[in-house]
Amino acid sequence: MSEVDGSRVEGAKDTENSNGGTSWVQSFFRWLLGAVLLLAGIGHLTWARTEFLAQVPQWVPLEGDLVVVLSGLVEIALGAGLIALPKQRAIMGWITAVFFVVIFPGNISQYVNHVDAFGLDSDLERGIRLLFQPLLVIWALWSTGAWRAWRESKK
Repeated sequence: MSEVDGSRVEGAKDTENSNGGTSWVQSFFRWLLGAVLLLAGIGHLTWARTEFLAQVPQWVPLEGDLVVVLSGLVEIALGAGLIALPKQRAIMGWITAVFFVVIFPGNISQYVNHVDAFGLDSDLERGIRLLFQPLLVIWALWSTGAWRAWRESKK
């Protein structure tokens, strides 16, 4: 159903809500983010483990490899949740956004300590990488409809 001049029109396709509150574009980007997180999480546990270890700040009070494994498992869970739990997509969006904020100190540490990892071998490249973290937060909140759900809950 869709609204025309404030009234509901039976049979009209509502692209904004046909997927329960998000558009097909948002759903596509939610699935894409889920796939990226699954891939990154698997990378934490396998081929990119050393690279991720380089991002663990020295001040973290846990063994670096444990942090990499745990964050990899969290990324796998988040990625799977974003893809497989569409009815919980808003809460998954908030949890994913918080995760991106929590791991941000690792990116800052990589920049401040001049740590080469993932092909980022200059301060300029590491600095540019820092700018992408807020975009990941926005991606998580937008693609899951979390922002909209929060705004609508305040009405």
